[in-house]
Amino acid sequence: MIRKYVIGSPMETDSVVVDITPSDGRIPKFKADEAGHMLTYVMDDADRIYGLGETVRGINKRGWHYVSNCSDDPNHHEDKTSLYAAHNFMVVVSAKEVFGLYVDTPGKVEFDAGYTDHSILSVILEDFDAIAYFIDGASARDVVRQFRGIIGKSYVPPKWGFGLGQSRWSYVNEDEVREVADRYDEAGIPLDSIYLDIDYMDGYKDFTVSDEAFPDFKEFVDEMKSRGIRLVPIIDAGVKIEQGYDVYEEGVAGGHFVKKEDGSLLTAAVWPGRVHFPDFLREDTRRWFGDKYKVLLDAGIEGFWNDMNEPAIFYTEDHLSEVFEKIDGYKGRNLDINGFFEFQGLIDGIPNNPEDYRLFYHEKDGLKVRHDKVHNLYGFNMTRAAGEAFERLCPDKRILMFSRSSYIGMHRYGGVWTGDNASWWSHLLLNVQQMPGLNMSGFLYSGADTGGFGADVTRDLMIRWISFSIFTPLFRNHAAMGTRRQELYALGDSGAFKKLVGLRYALIPYLYNEYLRAVRDDDVIFAPLAFDYPDDERACGVEDQLMVGRSIMIAPVYVQNARGRHVYLPEGMKMVRFRSMEDYDEEELPGGDHYLRAELGEVLTFIRPGCSLPIVTPAMRVEEIDMKTLKCLSYGGSGDYEFIE
Repeated sequence: MIRKYVIGSPMETDSVVVDITPSDGRIPKFKADEAGHMLTYVMDDADRIYGLGETVRGINKRGWHYVSNCSDDPNHHEDKTSLYAAHNFMVVVSAKEVFGLYVDTPGKVEFDAGYTDHSILSVILEDFDAIAYFIDGASARDVVRQFRGIIGKSYVPPKWGFGLGQSRWSYVNEDEVREVADRYDEAGIPLDSIYLDIDYMDGYKDFTVSDEAFPDFKEFVDEMKSRGIRLVPIIDAGVKIEQGYDVYEEGVAGGHFVKKEDGSLLTAAVWPGRVHFPDFLREDTRRWFGDKYKVLLDAGIEGFWNDMNEPAIFYTEDHLSEVFEKIDGYKGRNLDINGFFEFQGLIDGIPNNPEDYRLFYHEKDGLKVRHDKVHNLYGFNMTRAAGEAFERLCPDKRILMFSRSSYIGMHRYGGVWTGDNASWWSHLLLNVQQMPGLNMSGFLYSGADTGGFGADVTRDLMIRWISFSIFTPLFRNHAAMGTRRQELYALGDSGAFKKLVGLRYALIPYLYNEYLRAVRDDDVIFAPLAFDYPDDERACGVEDQLMVGRSIMIAPVYVQNARGRHVYLPEGMKMVRFRSMEDYDEEELPGGDHYLRAELGEVLTFIRPGCSLPIVTPAMRVEEIDMKTLKCLSYGGSGDYEFIE
């Protein structure tokens, strides 16, 4: 049962697509303070909290505080409270009850999940206005399904979007892109897409292509597509201020850019320097900007990734001028510890300054609203602009689309990747632990930058990370400029990577089918063990194993130099130790604790009783997969597997 409670005068976010009549009275289970800014729930020691989408720390969110405030912060340390997304849905599981709460408000919300007081769950609203949806359920999965039923069906990517994508900041010209494709093919490693970061553009201008780097872009797109490889360009939120640039001039003429309180256009800066930001909260602006994707669609592009759409701000001219004035006061001073830290804080506080987000305004449903009050909707509506345009421009084709910033509701238009992680073992574990929360919020097409975006990857970390990423729908290897080359052919003997990526392609029929099933049934692909074994106290404490679809459980290795790991089986399962699709061992194991060998390049997969795992012979491209080669690995039952395509 879902009940809706209106707090104050909330603004419509368009995240919920089902009309629910508001209920009278107070929100069940929660106590509200007099001002209505805080809701509190008293927890027992064993209560668990799931959800909150893209956040740091474990699957069970209890013990930390999380702030929904989409933030351009590449340092995903455990002390962070905000990442790129705002996913305000959680499920509380206790011995006596299971319920969900979705706080639908475009402004900042803090979820104190037992941080201040271990027995208190607090929801703190920066503003008074919100809609709260309270969901009673028989189980955590039941609560998630009810919630997913009111926010609309999740985005479905093209099937080739389940293949490996190779990316780097940046492949600067067509020769470099061609070399990447050639070397993957020479190594026999499957590949379906190559990403174009900001340097493919002409002067970092959206919807442009550098004539010098790509002299005949459409011809090159066709060439790569003839080889079965799609190019996926980046699109950023900021529009460069430049006379003669059509997107800029049309945006000014059409009144499509955000304005300051006095009506003048906000001037901020990102990659190209000075930019204006489109007002994506306006329907006409979304249509205008969305139609701009057509120039790349017409060139044969079939996929995009939206970036810098929190929006990220290097600086605003307003704040930068203030900083320059203050810097003069430090000249000639003896900067002691206090003076130096003041000066450092002045410089460090330039990008993404909170005051900058209070400088400009949107037009939402005919009302003027300050940006920080609707901040979490910006990335959602940029991707919505693209998704709505694809429905107009190419309604019979699925276009790949995912975004960095997001809010619940954007899941109907695209997926997400988890942003600028690092080549750290801890971020491999973070990737594992983020997947259930993202799925719960509707983001089924999701994944992290495999191998890590920042820092220098090691061969063993990449092998272990791929051993997990072969199960995530979004499977992309992406690295930052200046880091070690981490294309799979560049990390020594490529044989291990050929086997692992080949295993991914062997699993695509299962993964894609389970994806479609989760869309159809408002379900998740990745679930904590507690969702399937709620009465098993031991299973409910497992934070590093996941259920993947209906048939299997996985237990990734995420510790450097480990040659095995402890695994808990809630029931007897068949373990398949994959080294490749052609090379694997099967062993039936009883329920309980096991220490299992897992050498580098081995993937531990566990088939549930009465279930089957379909696999096929790998191909170099998703479109070349031959379903006639399908066979099922089973543990009891008939050995059949039901496809829903």
